[in-house]
Amino acid sequence: MGKTYKTGCVLCAQNCGLELEVENNRIVKVKPDKSNVKSEGYACRKGMNVAYHQHHADRLKYPLKRVGDRFERISWDQAIDEIAGKLNGIINQYGPRSFAYMGGGGQGCHFEAAFGVRLMRGLGSQFHYSALAQEFAGDFWVCGRTYGRQYIHDGPDLAETDLLLVIGWNGMQSHQVPQTPRQLQRISKDPDKLLIVVDPRLSETARLADIHLPIRPGTDGLLLKSMISIILQEGLENKVFLGDHTSGFEEVKSLFLDFDSRAAVRTCGLDFDRVREVARWFATRKSSMRHDLGIYMNRHSAVCSYLIIMLKAICGRLGVGGGNVFNGHMMPVGSHSDERNPNTWRTVTTNSFPVCGSFPPNVMPEEILSDHPERLRAVLVSGANPLRSYADTTAYEEAFKRLDLLVTAEIAMTETAVLSHYILPSRSGYESWDGTFFPVTYPGIYFQMRRPIIEPEGEPLECGEIHLRLADHLGLNPPIPDSLYEATEKGRSAFGAALMAYAQKEPAALKVMPFILGKTLGKAMGSVHKAALWGMLQTAPKAFHENAARVGFKPGPALGEKVFQEIMDHPEGLWVGRIDPEKNLEHIATEDGRICLLIPELLDELRDIEPQKEEAALVPDPRFPLVLMAGRHISMNANTLMRNPAWNEGKRDCTLAMHPADAEALKLKDGQTVRVITEAGSEEIELEVTDIAYKGHVAIPHGFGIVYDGKKYKANVNRLTKNTNRDRFGTPMHRYVPCRVEAL
Repeated sequence: MGKTYKTGCVLCAQNCGLELEVENNRIVKVKPDKSNVKSEGYACRKGMNVAYHQHHADRLKYPLKRVGDRFERISWDQAIDEIAGKLNGIINQYGPRSFAYMGGGGQGCHFEAAFGVRLMRGLGSQFHYSALAQEFAGDFWVCGRTYGRQYIHDGPDLAETDLLLVIGWNGMQSHQVPQTPRQLQRISKDPDKLLIVVDPRLSETARLADIHLPIRPGTDGLLLKSMISIILQEGLENKVFLGDHTSGFEEVKSLFLDFDSRAAVRTCGLDFDRVREVARWFATRKSSMRHDLGIYMNRHSAVCSYLIIMLKAICGRLGVGGGNVFNGHMMPVGSHSDERNPNTWRTVTTNSFPVCGSFPPNVMPEEILSDHPERLRAVLVSGANPLRSYADTTAYEEAFKRLDLLVTAEIAMTETAVLSHYILPSRSGYESWDGTFFPVTYPGIYFQMRRPIIEPEGEPLECGEIHLRLADHLGLNPPIPDSLYEATEKGRSAFGAALMAYAQKEPAALKVMPFILGKTLGKAMGSVHKAALWGMLQTAPKAFHENAARVGFKPGPALGEKVFQEIMDHPEGLWVGRIDPEKNLEHIATEDGRICLLIPELLDELRDIEPQKEEAALVPDPRFPLVLMAGRHISMNANTLMRNPAWNEGKRDCTLAMHPADAEALKLKDGQTVRVITEAGSEEIELEVTDIAYKGHVAIPHGFGIVYDGKKYKANVNRLTKNTNRDRFGTPMHRYVPCRVEAL
């Protein structure tokens, strides 16, 4: 018998509670943790197979250096010394814009971001690339304009809503809120509630729905504009809410009043009377909405996000129980980086800007391949795999081969690591102290700090420790007196006093505080991440103190220490705060405290979303008559975090889903191998003929095409997505990729 530990999953943003049995330093048994107050004993099959993420043949154990066409094992001292020397040389010659950091912690390990971002800033760069800007850039930018900060987002109050309208989200497979399948099934089974799903496919979520609107791919903007038009024309808007809590609506209202919603709905391929019924219900019931990648990565992405906020606002469904509410958080998922601020950088070749502090990965290949004197020449990739996670694998391969320096800090020999000059082995989420900051609970604020339960093999380090060592070698940290090291031996209270005195004498320390904490308290604790958590709680803002008090923590200067200790005492996680539902609209951070419904930059595109123009734009290119959904969520994909394909053994895990009518027209049969061709490239894949698909629309799951133990497994959908097929925010059109399908 092994020892059982309470921990959390690292394979998606829900981080469900798990109990892992470890024997002989290996995970031998996994079960859901019923004591976890967020997941309450729920876990999907990905979490139940997390041992495949931890234990596999491609785990990295030692620092590696590329020598010709092979890698040689080197010491940490040599790796850090050589990388720091080359970074200094590149930046001294070409300037700080030549360096970029690509990371942020992914789905399960966010603490490295605190160190990676400060390393980047210490080198004078602002170029942080992450998955946030791969998926959410347009939506979060709209939140910045309407709510006042790009990190303020709303989500449905699923516990209290009477009507859930889902657009572009297959929650039964992709989750995105705690215990999603349980939540959706509960709403679906309740005769007093309505579940309405807008999706071209008869997805797993659509099958549960009371009403399924099988929308024509790419026409979400027309549908949303039609619903707003219907509500306004029938006088169903919430005039009190609009008057008390919004601004700017009168300036955009005219765009909907004379809109031909009948023609628009016809272009969407839907029944007008049914759409009008849905619009009326949404306006008059205790309704809420949930949208996801089907909106974020589709045509008119940002405008659709804008329309969704407008729809909720005119119906008075924001910041109220049962509607869409603003979650509290322990730490924001990003910073507010308004591109109108002259201090905010833009990229030198594509003139792209950051959202929530993150630049879009889809522009990176062009920023590297450019002839601009300040082009990207050095990239540090930490806990990410752009060669499989981001659009246009071919462009990334070409670009990364041109870099003067590519360093990858990772737990596995990924496709990105293979192209690197140096590979630095990091500890997994079960070998280090780590946690996440996804704000997905309401009204409570949940946090879990996972602790090491597996002894690492070889010499991997916590990711934050890797960044710290680089920062130290690059001379980014101010001198630290012996007295601060000595204070760690006297307890955290004494250390806190000594740290405050040191910071007052050495102001430069504030900019690199995670490094200071890591070198001192982190050394005493045995973890730089653990030290960073302690430091974060000591400087928590007033709002966190108020929220923590609502779950029983005593306000005052010792609150941060008390919360830290409670987190240490509860490996299963706990509620660390609770927002006040009665003051939910106080989260709005605009200058006047109102939801701003006027976004001038989007008005021209909004105006152009008209039936005739959209019909013309949707006429397919004869070379690519089908529309590919690149990145279908299924229970058998986990981005590229699961390297060993054995976890799906015996399952039909990577197929091209196609409607029977399309298969018949192309003389294709279920199970045969076909070739999918797009502007970007081609891939071979097994065909699955299914009624779930929409005619003219095909779908491929993401997270495959992995090279494991020297062999490629299944189709890499990002070989089919062109990085230049993106919107103004850099978001790729993964849900609308023109393609054709041929028999081999």
